[in-house]
Amino acid sequence: MNRTASRSRTTKETTIEVSIDLDGTGETDVSTGIPFYDHMLDQIGRHGGFDLSVAADGDLDVDTHHTVEDVAITLGEVFADALGDKAGVRRFASGRYPLDETLVDVALDLSGRPHVEWHVEMPPGLPLGNPAFDPQLAEHVVTSFATAAGITLHVELVRGRNTHHVIEATFKGLARTLRDAVRVDGAAGVPSTKGVL
Repeated sequence: MNRTASRSRTTKETTIEVSIDLDGTGETDVSTGIPFYDHMLDQIGRHGGFDLSVAADGDLDVDTHHTVEDVAITLGEVFADALGDKAGVRRFASGRYPLDETLVDVALDLSGRPHVEWHVEMPPGLPLGNPAFDPQLAEHVVTSFATAAGITLHVELVRGRNTHHVIEATFKGLARTLRDAVRVDGAAGVPSTKGVL
């Protein structure tokens, strides 16, 4: 089974190249021009066990929003492509993920029906890094990714005071939950009574 995919996305605001291997070793090569975002995407690859390559060139002189959004959309599309028909995957996964004082719950279903419940009240904090990653963009990244990938996703902050920790725990939790959900467990066929996801 070859669960790899690549995609390009070009708009007047950004040029994006993303490739993924769902059965990789967690090797990443990420460059968006936004260091904090690179750090979070690195978490997706490393903790997901995915080989992930992201190259983005965006209008960072305007804002980081366009680059952040277009990368998340492209990553979601690539993830869905790599999953294929989802035959044999576990499909459902959930967990509770700590990072120091922060604790985040993540649950997902590779349902093909995009829906996101985001219950993460971000602690007050300044934008992170330079160029700045606005903490409010974390929700936009997760929602854009899940929508493009066709994932039902629930994220809830149990507790947390540090903005960096809250965002990082969310990305690590998402990565680990994705890793569990895409695992092929030997069951035959697509895990759905419909026969398709």
